[in-house]
Amino acid sequence: MTPIHLGISTCPNDTFAFHGILEQRVDLRGLEFQTELLDVEELNQRLGAGDFDVAKASFHTAVLLSGDLGVLRTGSALGFGVGPLLLAARPGTHPRDSLRPDNDAHPALVLCPGEHTTATLLYKLFHPGEGELSQVVFSDIMPALKNGDADFGVCIHEGRFTWQQQGLALIEDLGARWEEATSSPLPLGGILVRHGLGRELITTVRDVLTDSLAYAHAHRDETVTTMRRYAQELTEEVMFKHVDLYVNEWTSDLGELGRVSLGLLHRQAVDVGLCPPDTPALKLY
Repeated sequence: MTPIHLGISTCPNDTFAFHGILEQRVDLRGLEFQTELLDVEELNQRLGAGDFDVAKASFHTAVLLSGDLGVLRTGSALGFGVGPLLLAARPGTHPRDSLRPDNDAHPALVLCPGEHTTATLLYKLFHPGEGELSQVVFSDIMPALKNGDADFGVCIHEGRFTWQQQGLALIEDLGARWEEATSSPLPLGGILVRHGLGRELITTVRDVLTDSLAYAHAHRDETVTTMRRYAQELTEEVMFKHVDLYVNEWTSDLGELGRVSLGLLHRQAVDVGLCPPDTPALKLY
């Protein structure tokens, strides 16, 4: 058996796609997956520290680490209508002209789900210098807004489906802003793999993931137990809304449009100074 240190997020789209691997429902082709499930920013940071052979990560992180890591063509979250939402605690406010309501004339507090997430990249790209940014775990953002502990938040994952129930106000769909600016789907995150594994082993990992994804689609109801194990607070309806949005044609194969979108993200990251101009282009496997 060949050990593979694997990291994925606890989000339903990942646990759905990797269900066949986690529960050994597919042929693992001689691989032994040693799997950790973490928040996406933890995965980003751990990859940057040299952990994991294969891991889900933000495409912002993929660009930053492109010298060491490539992207599997299978397993990505990319598409139209999938982007993070900029939400406000109070309607009629905006981070460009808002001050905290404490009379200290401090800029508005904007919560983001991690320094190396694509969500933070988009906020910095479209709202440069607006508000005071603070990085927190994605699941803490909407509660902080609701409790009045922050003014604005860049919300990802299931926040796209539940923000109205929390009584929050929508300022902007950052994914729609990306689509308008680039005419391309938004690349959120993908499965990163270390170049050092070698093409043969990388191809085997991709083939196993392809089988796992196909198994999940063929046994949709069976995946519920695995998804709920890591997202206990979500209803089955919300979990499958999550899956249906983020697991799409580009999850099966990034294709040419996916490659182009990643190239655009790379250039945008360079333009706003979030990665050096000499950062290598992302390699797809």
